[in-house]
This record gives sequence, structure tokens and C-alpha cells, in this order.
Amino acid sequence: MTEEAIITDEMRAVIGKEAEPLTVEVDKTAIRWFARAVGHTDLVYYDEAYAKGKGHRSIICPPGFLGHAIHTPDKPTNIVGNSVKRPPAIPGLKLMRLLNGGTEFEYYGEDICAGDTLKSVSKIADLRERTGGLGRMLILTTESNFFNAEGKLVATERGTGIMY
Repeated sequence: MTEEAIITDEMRAVIGKEAEPLTVEVDKTAIRWFARAVGHTDLVYYDEAYAKGKGHRSIICPPGFLGHAIHTPDKPTNIVGNSVKRPPAIPGLKLMRLLNGGTEFEYYGEDICAGDTLKSVSKIADLRERTGGLGRMLILTTESNFFNAEGKLVATERGTGIMY
């Protein structure tokens, strides 16, 4: 007997479709907390005068941090924690467990500094099916693009989720 595929045509139809954009704020405290949590010691992540002396507008975002999505009671974001991405929903998904399979960031040469507001636009880039020690799995790849106030692409986050 053959098992039914996890990925349906309805799910495939979501690949490449962009979700509603999120507004993301970058603030000094969050930058400092993130930099401290991951062990950065460069003062460009902590001291505004120092960062400005190095040619930046303010303290800068460390690699892997792109701010926090804005959530208000009248416009809930439906995001978990302080995530800055919201990919489209996957119709008919029945798998409940999620493992982080990795996250990559690509930056395009523009400073992302405290005080910036970014627009995050996410999509499901790929869906694949695999079988592993825990059984059948769905490998979900998302891509989120971040644009500054001028509309310039400043960063891309690519994430892999393993659902089973």
C-alpha cells in the first residue's frame, strides 16, 4: 500500500506567493540585547557615539537581527514570539512538530540602524517531502525580503523548517 503524499496540489499553489507585508521596527535596546545574547563585543552594536564615529547613522543591527514586527491589539500580526516574518499559510497541513533546519541571512551593503523601520515580505520558496528516522517529513523553505523606508532591498532571510 502506498502512503498518500504530504504535499498536495493546493499546497504547491502557495509556493512563491507573498504574504501580507509586516512592518518591522529596529530599536536600540533590542539591538543591544541581541548583540549581548550572541556575544558580540564590537561597540558599533552598543554605543551610538562610537557607531557614528565609524560612519553609521546610529548603532547598527548585528548579523542575524532585523528588528521586531509591530503588533497592536487592533492589528494583530499572528506571529509567534518576536518573529519578523509571516509566510503564507499552508492549506491542509497536518504535521504538527517543527524543527529549525537553519537560517541564512544575506545583506546588500546598506546599514540597518536603530530607528529604522523596515517592510518584511515573506513567501514560501519551496516544499519538499522526505522520510527520516521520525517518519515522513515536510521540508519547508521560506524567504523574507526586508526593504528600508526608501523601498531598497537591504536584507534577505532564508529559513528551513522541518515538519513532521
